Amino acid sequence: MLVMTSFSMTSQTKSELLKHYEAFYKQMKSQGDIDGVINALTHLQVLAPSQARLDTLAYVYVSEGKNLQALNTIGIEKNPNDSDINVEVKALALAALNEPKQAAEFYNILFQRKPTPQLAYAIADLNAQVGDLEAAKAKIEYGLANVKDDMKRAFYETQQPYETSLKAAFLYLKALVLFNEDKNANVESALVLLNRALVIDPNFNMAKLSKDALLSRKKQE
Repeated sequence: MLVMTSFSMTSQTKSELLKHYEAFYKQMKSQGDIDGVINALTHLQVLAPSQARLDTLAYVYVSEGKNLQALNTIGIEKNPNDSDINVEVKALALAALNEPKQAAEFYNILFQRKPTPQLAYAIADLNAQVGDLEAAKAKIEYGLANVKDDMKRAFYETQQPYETSLKAAFLYLKALVLFNEDKNANVESALVLLNRALVIDPNFNMAKLSKDALLSRKKQE
């Protein structure tokens, strides 16, 4: 009798706690209280473990720039059954933590599941960072062949982040890859690509900076 009563009370308490934290989670979401959302999701995960909830918690962390917490939540292992959110969190967090090679691996998984120009750009950029220029070129060509005029890419090198045309971004990245293939022979070809990018978006700051740097290099030769 005592054991059965204790079990019943424990079940009731757990059920009540779940209802409490589910309501708390909804309230925190409605208020835009991210710390409260994290708190609620963590309690819910302890009370009723769920991979989907764990993925959501990791996504909240990475959205707030808490990249280590995100990876500590879901790990960095590759699992073919991982959700798209799970894989995206790993890609975003690793890229933010300056691990471009590992980040590219997870972006490639997303690309294999559903290829898009946006993913192609992310992969090309990461491959360029680690010096895998051939892999970068392949994704750039895919991107240029499939990009739409209304697609955008965000850049953050200025105090005020801005968006530019994704097509212009691909041309800019192609110019950088071309230049890095041969820094003496490909200056003019890279400048042509940067000029094409600037025709699309004259305010594209990274393209302007790169163009100025190449022009300055030419003057010193």
